[in-house]
Amino acid sequence: MSVRQILAFLSSLAGLGATITATVSNEWRATSQASSVITATWVLQGLWNNCAGNAIGALHCRPHHTILQLEGYIQACKGLMIAAICLGFFGSIFALVGMKCTKIGGTDNSKARVACFAGVNFILSGLCSLSAYSLYAHRISSESFDPMFVAQK
Repeated sequence: MSVRQILAFLSSLAGLGATITATVSNEWRATSQASSVITATWVLQGLWNNCAGNAIGALHCRPHHTILQLEGYIQACKGLMIAAICLGFFGSIFALVGMKCTKIGGTDNSKARVACFAGVNFILSGLCSLSAYSLYAHRISSESFDPMFVAQK
């Protein structure tokens, strides 16, 4: 039983790490423009930075300085991802307290309640991050298939 709880705890930490990595990544949207291999350029957009790179490997990033100039879906994705990280962090702490192999947390009944609360936190964290990914992907796909959208696709 303890092995299963430890594996679940380690997988929750891996999920939290993946959520943090996805949040700070600059590759939420990647566009490229290449007339030849030498003049290829990429534009990478994330929740926190916009980056431009070229074929020789130079990458220049510019952070979003104010949240008020960002589009609404980026602000919503930022909020959802921060909520997912916070819920995952607190869920990890509750899971650590709720495991039977730890000495903190009291009786088995109280540990079971704490572990149940940790599970709810993990489910909510997953829903927040999935909602952010879906919102961003929907925006990209709707712009890609819109014939009136004139920016680079």
